Amino acid sequence: MPDFDNETQGITGLRLMAKIREFERRMPLLSEEGLIRGSTHPSVGMEAVAVGVSLALETGDAVASNHRGHAHTLAKGADFGRTMAEILGRSDGYCGGKGGSMHIGVKEIGVLGTNGIVGAGIGIATGSALAAKVSGDGSVAVAYFGDGASNQGVLAEAFNLAAIWNLPVIFVLENNHYAQSASIEEMVAQPDFTQRGIAYGVKSVAVNGMDMRDVYLAAREAVDKARAGDGPTLIVADTYRYLGHMAGDTEIYRDADEVKQWHDKDPIAFLASVLIDAGVLDNERWTSMQAELTTEVQAAEDFARNSPFPDVSTAFTDVYDKEEEVSR
Repeated sequence: MPDFDNETQGITGLRLMAKIREFERRMPLLSEEGLIRGSTHPSVGMEAVAVGVSLALETGDAVASNHRGHAHTLAKGADFGRTMAEILGRSDGYCGGKGGSMHIGVKEIGVLGTNGIVGAGIGIATGSALAAKVSGDGSVAVAYFGDGASNQGVLAEAFNLAAIWNLPVIFVLENNHYAQSASIEEMVAQPDFTQRGIAYGVKSVAVNGMDMRDVYLAAREAVDKARAGDGPTLIVADTYRYLGHMAGDTEIYRDADEVKQWHDKDPIAFLASVLIDAGVLDNERWTSMQAELTTEVQAAEDFARNSPFPDVSTAFTDVYDKEEEVSR
C-alpha cells in the first residue's frame, strides 16, 4: 500500500490546490467582464481530486478531461499563464486561443484535451491506454468524468474493453452530485457508482474526494496496478462544486444549507489543518504561501490579458483539410 508523506505530497498538494482555487475563482469574474467567450465551468471545491490523481502520475502519462477541465490540466503540470491565455482566446494559449475553456490540449505533458462533449474523454483515454499497451511504453491513461457522464453509453463500452484487454487506464468519476442542475437522486437508480465498474470486471473503489490524501492513495495504487499490467481501476470520488455549473448559473436547484455543509468540508482548509497539526506547516507560513500564490496567479492573468488575439490569417491553420492531411 502506498504511503502519504506530509512534507512532500502534503505541502506540494496543498500549494497546488490553493493555486488552482485562486485561478478558478477568477473565471466567473473574467466571464462577467466579457473576456471569456462561451461557457466556462469552474471546479472550485473539487481541487483535491485533480491534484490527488496527478501527484500519482508521471509526465508521460495521458489525461483525457471534460468540460470542467482547468484543474485537471493545471494539476498535470500546465503553465498557469498559457492556460489562462487559452481560456481568454489569446495567441499565447496552448492551442493558440482556438480551443478556449473547454478544448485545451497540452501534448508535451500528456493532456489529450478537455472536452465539451459529455463523456468523450472516457473513450479517448481508453484508446490511449490501448496504444500504451501495444507500444509497451509503460504509461497509463486517466479519464476524468462526472456523475452525469456516467449515464453515457461509452462508459459501458470502455469498461468492457478495458477489462477484457487488461488496459492501463484509470477511470476517475468526480461525483459532485449534480449533472448541471439535475441531482443524482433524480438521474440514477443505483447511486453507488462503484457498482458500474464491478459489473464489468473493473476494480472499483470509493474515496473521499474532499481529502486529497485519500484520493492520492487510491490513485497511486491504481496507477501502480495499471503500470504492472494488471488492468483498469474505477475511482469514484465524492466531491462538490462550490460555484455554479457554469459562470452565470442561478443555482436555483440547490439550497444554501447544502452548500454550507460542503463548505465545511473544504479540501484546502482541511489539508492545511492536517499539516499544521502534524507540525510540517504553521499559520504564518500558510498565510505567506497563500499570498505568494495569489501573486503568481495575478501574474498569469496579466500575461493572458496582455497576450494578443490570434491573427485572422491563422483562422484556417491547424485544421484538417480534404486536400492535405494537415494544413499549416
